[in-house]
Formats: sequence, C-alpha cells, structure tokens
Amino acid sequence: MEYLEYLIMAGQLILGLSILVGLHEWGHMFAAKTFGMRVEKYFIGFPPKIWSIQKGETEYGIGAIPLGGFVKISGMIDESMDTEAMNKDPQPWEFRSKPAWQRLIVMLGGIIVNVIVGVFIFIVLAYIDGEKILSNAEVNKYGIVAGDLGKQIGLRTGDKIIKANGKSYTCFNDIVSLDVFLASNSTYTVLRDGKEMDIDIPNNFIEKLSDADRDDKMSFISPAMPFKIRELVPGMPAAKAGIKAGDKIVSINGAPIRYYNELQETLPKLKGQEAKIVIDRAGQQQDINVKVSADGTIGLYPESLLAFTTIKFTVGEAVKEGTKNAFNVVFNNIKGFGKIFRGEVSASKALSGPIGIARMFGGVWDWNRFWHLTGLLSMVLAFMNALPIPALDGGHAVILSYEIISGRKPSDVFLENAQKVGMVLLLGLMAFAIFNDVWKAVF
Repeated sequence: MEYLEYLIMAGQLILGLSILVGLHEWGHMFAAKTFGMRVEKYFIGFPPKIWSIQKGETEYGIGAIPLGGFVKISGMIDESMDTEAMNKDPQPWEFRSKPAWQRLIVMLGGIIVNVIVGVFIFIVLAYIDGEKILSNAEVNKYGIVAGDLGKQIGLRTGDKIIKANGKSYTCFNDIVSLDVFLASNSTYTVLRDGKEMDIDIPNNFIEKLSDADRDDKMSFISPAMPFKIRELVPGMPAAKAGIKAGDKIVSINGAPIRYYNELQETLPKLKGQEAKIVIDRAGQQQDINVKVSADGTIGLYPESLLAFTTIKFTVGEAVKEGTKNAFNVVFNNIKGFGKIFRGEVSASKALSGPIGIARMFGGVWDWNRFWHLTGLLSMVLAFMNALPIPALDGGHAVILSYEIISGRKPSDVFLENAQKVGMVLLLGLMAFAIFNDVWKAVF
C-alpha cells in the first residue's frame, strides 16, 4: 500500500506540473507567434526526448524529466546557450529583431497565463464548493483541543479563543490562517477559567508547523468535537463487535467519552486489550466488548456533531472570493520570504522541492485537493518566475524594462553572462530544495 501511495503522490505531482508548465510555456509561444517570431521547439519536460512531432516551424515534444519544460524561440539567449546562432546576423523572425515592448510581452506571457489559470481554478472551486466554516460560536461552544504544538505556546485543552491578534474572528479558519502565523508578534486572546489572557505566538512558529508531521499540524489546535460514528472499517474490531454507523460512544471502561479527541487519547492506552464500550444507539445504551487492535485503533470514522455552515457563492461572489484566494497565495509567499530574510524562519524549513510538494498532494487521489494544490502551484509558479533573477522570466523582464526606459540594449555578451549566472543560481536552488526534501523525509 505504501508503494501505491508513493505512486499516487508522484502521479499527481507530474500531472499538476505538466498542466502548469505546459500552459506556462504555451503563454510564451502564443505571444511569440503573435508577434511573428519563430518558435523552434515547445517541450513539456526536459531532455532526453521521449516523443516529438514537427508541425510547421515548431517541434512539439515530451521530455523524460517531468519537472519543467521550455520553448526555444529563434534569436533568444536562453538555457540552450546557442551562441553560434547568436553570432549570425539577426533575421526578421528572430526574438532579438523585435521591438523591446514585444519581447517584454513574450517574456511575461508565461507568468500571465499562470495567473489566469490559478485565478480560474480558485474561482471554479469557490463556486462548486462554497466555503464550509465553523463559526466563532461553534468553536467556543466546547473550546479547543490543544495538541503538542498548541501546548508548546501555552494553549490548553478547553481554552476558548476569542481573538487573534487583538481582533475578533468569524470562523475557525481565521485563527489558523497564514495571516496569523506570518504576522510579527502575533497573539491569541483566550478565555480560561473565566479569565482573559494573551498567548504569544513565536515569530518562528510557522517554521515548527512546516517542520511538523501532518498529524502534528492537524492537532496544533482543533475544536473539541462531539461525534457519532459515520462509517466503520470492514474487518476491524468495531465492525466485528457489532458497532454500527450512527452509534455514539458514551464511555470506554467507565471513562466518559464526550469528544473525539478523548477517544483518540484513550484507545492507544488499551492496545491489544478488550475494552468495554458503552454506546448510545437511537437513545438506548448498550455495552459492547471490543478488542482494541495492536496499533490502538478499532476502525471507525467520526462524524462531527458541531454545526458547520456551508456558504454558497453566486458566480459574481465566486469570482471575488476565488480571485482573493488566488492572490493571497502570492501575498503569503511575499510574507514568507520576508520572514526568511529577517531571519525569523530558516530557508531549510520553509522551502520545499518536488518531494515536499508531492507529499502535499497525499497518497490518496482527491480531485478537489488536486485542483486546489494545482491552483496554488500555478500562482506560486507565476510568483517565482517573476523574481528578478537572470534566467527567470522576471530577470529578462527587468533587462527589457531597462532597455525600454533607457533606449539602450545590453550587449549579447552581457546577456549570455547573465544567463549563465542565473542558471547556476537556479540549479543550486533546485539542488538545495531536493536535498532539503530528502533530509527532512529521512531525518
């Protein structure tokens, strides 16, 4: 099963990146062809070549390394470093023969397409899914459950969070949003034993969240959740013992079970033992003996009895909400880089490469999560490509903007050297990200 999960992770990553890179490079190609530039190659994936077809002046193909792609535009200094072609006289169909404003649009074409795709995905998701929220009142009906990370900053199970950064909030998502963790000197205001107090959130706390396992992230804080049994796992102890979907667990070995976290805390203490479980079935209580498995589970999925609210959006509202969600990805990336530069978060904890991204997709193919992450990656790809680093679209855009403003075109030698420096930086960053992923996965 573990190998299958890895394959599903890799499959989702490859599909998502292929869609985004393909559209990004199509943006460059479309703009170039619109201005009469010759596009020699359009590839998804890097060499060696797996397959290609020639149509007109352009070779369309797929490379064996599915972590990027490229277009080769005649007369452009790019990663191919085709200096021999650049030493010849410029031809009318070449990139270098066109006005600077046209070349600038070509370089921004990929970024623009990624922004459009990311915004479109978030708009569609907002319209289809709406927004499922747990209101402030529901969060504080029973208080929160503090996991290990929550306890580290001083939170306790039973606390009622009434403010985040001094402001009241609408729903649970507001108090665990990146806006809280990326701000400086953040605080929670909690109600504990009838008294209000402020709990400081360390400036590097997002680093701990990033470094934590998925289960630790989920248990940072969660609402105390009364529950009933939604589904049973066939062949597991609960199903074998006769527990049914819809039952409510009242107690285990005499210890009251009111919330799902209490069940999670109790069962691991009874590994391999027989437990007396009192259940409520349609208002009638009955005792059922259940043999707890060796890993401390009995095989059930809970259904929350908290009152979640689903907010559905009109098309206009979905456009507004989806656009906001898409650009929040960019703003959060900017805030994240700010924390790295201020030394509040280490780059090794904050940055992820392909392995880290694959783990985000998870080992189960969930289309909703797939499209959400693909939309997020589209905005991240646009942001990263807009950075003013030579060899990236943003670096080319800076040089072209200089040319437009000053009226002076940098020499081909300068452009070639800038491309080399940019490629070294990018390859170094990619190597760091992959090594960092492996290090975090192993250690």
